[in-house]
Amino acid sequence: MSILRAAALAALFLIPAEGRAGDAATAEILGFSADGGIFAFEEYGVQDGSGFPYANRYYIDTANDSFLPGTPVRVRLEQDGASLAEARAQARNKAQTIIDDAILVENRGFTAGWNTVTERSADPFRLEVDPRPVFPAIDAPLEFRLTELPMPDAAQCHGLGEAAGFRLVRAAIAPGAQADLLHEDSSIPTSRGCPLGYRLAGVQTLYPAEGAPVFAVIIAIRALGFEGPDHRYIAVTGRF
Repeated sequence: MSILRAAALAALFLIPAEGRAGDAATAEILGFSADGGIFAFEEYGVQDGSGFPYANRYYIDTANDSFLPGTPVRVRLEQDGASLAEARAQARNKAQTIIDDAILVENRGFTAGWNTVTERSADPFRLEVDPRPVFPAIDAPLEFRLTELPMPDAAQCHGLGEAAGFRLVRAAIAPGAQADLLHEDSSIPTSRGCPLGYRLAGVQTLYPAEGAPVFAVIIAIRALGFEGPDHRYIAVTGRF
């Protein structure tokens, strides 16, 4: 660990608890491709400690729940006076060769559920929704359950926090049916930093003109930050 990094981490624990203010990114759904094969969302904010504006765009192949080549698109402006609007514009411009924003806007889908990281009354580990606004409902509900998994040997935490991975399942609705395992960590990607916990943030759905409908489960990550816990987002996708 560098001396600068060690000093920064030590400073984190010298700040009074009431004075800590981690960086909570804002998540924005960008949309899907017309056939539901691609899902995209953005997270953006101002980094705690440095004050640098950043914008990250994630483009996911919903067939195999993996990032498209050349993504995520990440921008952080490390110069005085740089604005959040500039960071977002740069990220948007870089991403247009992947899929045009106009296509995503036309296929934004439906936000079937959403809980911000400041929501205290919501269950952070269970989210059940009707997948589209049809009343009375004609679709089976979607239910997702998240479990945190202790990862005590995560090297990126440097012993300063108890890292966690997660398991996500789509719960069985019909009697006798089996739950679908959507994701289970065996290790923690370095891109997550030092994740301390997770919560279900939302569900976005799309019913394309052809083919099965698609969902994206948005998960908020609470991670070790410079001035307090930071919040970032990931998505897990699939068809139903």
